[in-house]
Amino acid sequence: MLRNTNRTLSVKLPSTAKVTVFNGSPAGCNSATNVIASAFLKGAMSAGAETENIFLGDYHITQCQGCFACWFKTPGKCAMQDDMAQLLQKYNESDIVCFATPVYTWNMTALLKNFVDRLAPLKSPKIKAENGNFDLQDSKAKTQKFVIISNCGFPGENNFDVLRAAVACCNPSLEIYRNCGKLLKSKKPEIAKTVDRWLNVVEQAGKEMTIQGKISEITAKDLNMSLMSIPDYIAYIQMG
Repeated sequence: MLRNTNRTLSVKLPSTAKVTVFNGSPAGCNSATNVIASAFLKGAMSAGAETENIFLGDYHITQCQGCFACWFKTPGKCAMQDDMAQLLQKYNESDIVCFATPVYTWNMTALLKNFVDRLAPLKSPKIKAENGNFDLQDSKAKTQKFVIISNCGFPGENNFDVLRAAVACCNPSLEIYRNCGKLLKSKKPEIAKTVDRWLNVVEQAGKEMTIQGKISEITAKDLNMSLMSIPDYIAYIQMG
């Protein structure tokens, strides 16, 4: 599989669907996270979607100040003047929003968390209750579908437990979690062959999400394929 490493990927094709990845890896286009995201977007493009691959580290996004001006003084608009305004527009225009991040100390990176915090203008100061949980109501009904893309350099699915809990509030339609993430950029032919086989599945997931808003049971199963046994992987990463 060809891996796109362009810093920004934006293609318009005959389709009403727009798929946008917000990548929170500090490594940006060189990240293992981008290896997965690029495959997903390739699949979306093959289905006719307009796609964009945004690397949050390339933008100036100030930390949320918790002033609530976006609710009470200028509803829907943040008081701070930075790059978040254009990113919020891209977010609102997207039919499928992908949050992409490696796991850093159990959770999403600070880059992605900061971006998510700055989505506050999309909320309202009204409380809603659902299944015993309390949250803020959206100022407008959400129309997007959400996809989570993440990788971790350690083996084991437990590495994603905190992230899974953190993203549950957006009710994602698809979550792609890749353990043994250091293999994603391996130059060893036998490893790259296995990785490419998995990335083909990710590409298929991007195509299916664009066409039908969900993935098939077969694709879901294949996304969980093992890239390497845990003992072999531990030996691999300890070799540097």
